[in-house]
Amino acid sequence: MRTSDKGIAFLERHEGVVLKAYRDPVGIWTIGAGLTAASGVVTPRSQMKITKAEAGRLLGLALGRNYEPAVARTMPGANQHEFDGAVSFHFNTGAIAKASWVRAWAERNWSEVERRIKLWKKGGGRVLPGLVRRRQEEFKLIRLGDYGAGVAGQSPTSERARFVVSVTPAEIQAMRVGFAKLGYKVGEDPGGIRKAAVMQFQRDHDLTIDGLIGRATLSTLQRMLDARAKAGQDGAVGGTAAAGTAGAEAFNIAALPDWLIWAGLGLAVVWVGYRAWQYRDAVAAKIQTAAPATARFLRKF
Repeated sequence: MRTSDKGIAFLERHEGVVLKAYRDPVGIWTIGAGLTAASGVVTPRSQMKITKAEAGRLLGLALGRNYEPAVARTMPGANQHEFDGAVSFHFNTGAIAKASWVRAWAERNWSEVERRIKLWKKGGGRVLPGLVRRRQEEFKLIRLGDYGAGVAGQSPTSERARFVVSVTPAEIQAMRVGFAKLGYKVGEDPGGIRKAAVMQFQRDHDLTIDGLIGRATLSTLQRMLDARAKAGQDGAVGGTAAAGTAGAEAFNIAALPDWLIWAGLGLAVVWVGYRAWQYRDAVAAKIQTAAPATARFLRKF
């Protein structure tokens, strides 16, 4: 069994189809419908671009090699809509063989299918609204054959950026807060984000400048917010340690051997360097106006 055209559309609506390589929130190069080097069909790299037709071909290869056979083995006798929903789940999690909802599906225990599939809602150790919604929609597809509606957009003449992946009002509000934290003027309309702000963000972060909010823009937004948060956490930890040291009369830094002081300073430099390299794309965005050649260099990796 192969994923149907409607199943492909369902998957692409959640993954987005991006034609220029971008980093996902944890820094892995990605292209097309969420394809990384782990897919075995493409090795995304900086500045890589593909066509819409090539994105479709690569997704078909990835599904045929890595995902559809596993779903077919795990869910023999599945109806087409059940198969399509399970492929979406497996594409996102890679866990079809161990997911307990599959056993409930085999028993046609639909209340348990719903409960168990909705447990798969965390990314990076935290509950993600996008995964909550995706699991809900996958259950409706598996249980009812409901492929859902297409992505609702706005008029091309709108001042607001258009979404090309499915989002909820709560997620739009979270995006507005995120863009604003990074210094972008999102506008007064609570139902959207100024197209000009999105285009400026895309320009600053070497994305396709089209004013469309898709997977690349959202992943980069999350990555930049994570970089900002971690920089703040590192600073807070350092500040707390310094305050504690200053207030501890029993501690005398002069009493430490020189080698230990220098070792501590060396480790601090290495740690700062590691953080800077881990989020080198965020550094590139900050320095591209003053040092464009260095920014281009950092974005190659």
